[in-house]
This record gives sequence, structure tokens and C-alpha cells, in this order.
Amino acid sequence: MPSGSAADDRGRRLTAREAPTEGARVAETELDPFADILDGPVYVVTVAAAGERSGCLVGFASQCSIRPPRFAVWLSKLNHTFRVAQDASHLAVHVLDHGEGPLAELFGGETGDRVDKFARVDWRPSTDGTPLLAGARAWFVGRVETRVDAGDHVGFVLAPTEVSPPVPTPPTLLRYGDVKDIDPGHPA
Repeated sequence: MPSGSAADDRGRRLTAREAPTEGARVAETELDPFADILDGPVYVVTVAAAGERSGCLVGFASQCSIRPPRFAVWLSKLNHTFRVAQDASHLAVHVLDHGEGPLAELFGGETGDRVDKFARVDWRPSTDGTPLLAGARAWFVGRVETRVDAGDHVGFVLAPTEVSPPVPTPPTLLRYGDVKDIDPGHPA
């Protein structure tokens, strides 16, 4: 048995999830050494539900199926956008050009609890009423197919219902490294 490994009463090695830890907390491997080298695109997610609009900057998002097409975005449970999205049938996901730092600053550095972000930007409603940002390079609206609780974030799996026109030239997207110094409107 490796040094520091825990075993049950029969000598079987326990996994990190099974091993007892101080305060009855389960030890988990941190992803920081892996995640710190990533520099993926960031997104602005917008939503409208129950007479309220909201939007936030998101770093956790990805296409998750080709057939049928699906995309997942992950929202912090502490975020105003998450609270509005709980009652929403659709979300919009926007990608930003590298030069759209001010839009990222607004949606990442302010909270909808205190600020109407949509009063500060050009936007229009999608077919279903979800806010679409005029400054975004590309966007899509997706119907919420399911929600996945994964701890401090909830994943919203989206089926596309409306997509922006194709972009004529590949954009230089705004990435995590461009926005990592924004003070968040809410802690993640």
C-alpha cells in the first residue's frame, strides 16, 4: 500500500472519494495544474424569464453532441443569471471578438443584482424573447433540454433553435487570458 493511502478493514485500498478525511470532507484532486494552462474562449450567456433579464461572462461551455447538436453552458449557483435561468426555457450564448473587452467587462464585472446591464448595450430580443447582444461576433439561442447539478455550477444543455448568420472571416475570439483580471460581479 503506498504511503499515505487509506485502506478499509480488509486491507483494500480506498479511492479518494471513499477515504476518510478530516472534518468528514472528501478529498478530491484539484484541476488547477491542468486548467491553469488552458486559454479557451469565453462566452456571454443571456436569459429572460419571469419578466427579468440577465447575462454573465462564462468560461465553462462547450459543444457536447454533434447529432443531435447540443451545447452545454455552466452557470455558478451564486450568479444572478443562474437564478433567472432556473425559470427559463431558452438561453443565448454569444462569442466575442478580441476587441470586445468592454462588453466582457460589463457582463463579467457587474452583477444583475445591482445593475441593468442591458440598459448599457445594444440588444434585441430573439424569436422567443431571449436577449441578443448587438456587439457579439456570433451567437445562438438554445432550448434548455436538461440541467445538470455538478457542485457549485449547474450545466444547461441546450438544443439550438436560432443561430446568427455565418461569419465571413474567422474571428479572433476573446479568451480567458484576456479577461482573467476582471473582478467578478459575484464570486464563482
